Amino acid sequence: MEFFEKAEANFFIGVTVALIAAGVAAYYVYSSKKPKGCLDPEKFKEFKLVKRTELSHNVAKFKFELPTPTSVLGLPIGQHMSCRGKDNLGEDVIKPYTPTTLDSDVGYFELVIKMYPQGRMSHHFREMRVGDYLAVKGPKGRFKYQPGQVRAFGMLAGGSGITPMFQVTRAILENPNDHTKVYLIYANVTYEDILLKEELDGLSANYPDRFKVYYVLNQVNMVSRFIYFFYLWIYVQILFFWHSCLNSLLPTSTCFFGPI
Repeated sequence: MEFFEKAEANFFIGVTVALIAAGVAAYYVYSSKKPKGCLDPEKFKEFKLVKRTELSHNVAKFKFELPTPTSVLGLPIGQHMSCRGKDNLGEDVIKPYTPTTLDSDVGYFELVIKMYPQGRMSHHFREMRVGDYLAVKGPKGRFKYQPGQVRAFGMLAGGSGITPMFQVTRAILENPNDHTKVYLIYANVTYEDILLKEELDGLSANYPDRFKVYYVLNQVNMVSRFIYFFYLWIYVQILFFWHSCLNSLLPTSTCFFGPI
C-alpha cells in the first residue's frame, strides 16, 4: 500500500513539473514572438488621427492610433508606406511617406508632414482634424536595413526627405547590438525649415561617438554661408576618402533623400 501511495505522489509531482515546464516554454515562445504588424501591402487600411501638433506655419505632426495599445505598425527599417487622400478637387491622390516612429513605439505611429501650398496630398493633411481617418498601405520599397550590414552610413537629406533618414538613424542608434556610425548632412532653405531638429540634436547629444549631423542652409549671411560650405566641403572630402581607402569587412553606405 505504501508503495502505491509513493508511486501516486511521484506521478502527481511529475505531472506538476511537466505542466510548469510547458507553461514556461509557452510563455517564452509567446513573449519572444514578434508581434504581427498592422499594415497590408495589398490593400489600404484606415487609421484614426488622435492628435495633431502644429510645429510651424506649414509643418505638423500627426499621431495615428493603431487597433490596440500593444499593436505595432510593422514597417521594416528603410521602407515606407503609401498614404491615400483627396486633393482640393476631390480626386484621389497617393503619396509615399515614412513615419518618424518605430515598432518600439507601440499603439500608434506618427508622421511629420510639410504642407506645400500647391501640394495635392498636402491639401489632404491640411484639412485633416482629430477623429479623421488616413488610408495607408504598405510596406513599400526595395531597401531594408539589417543591423550591422555596413560600418558607417553617410547620409544627404533635403527638406522633408529627412524622415527616411531619421527612421534609419534612430533604429541604428537605439539598437545596443548595432555599432554602425551615422554621418548626416541635412540641407534646408532657412533655419525655420529644419524638420525634427530637436530630435536630431537629441540623438547627437545621446550618441556623440556614433552620430554627427551637419545643417546646411541656403539663405544665410555671407560669413555664415562661407563657414557652412567650408565644413560641407571638408566633410564630403572625408566621406569620399573613406569610400576609397577603407579596407574593412563591412563597407560604408551613402543614402540620398529629398530635394537638395
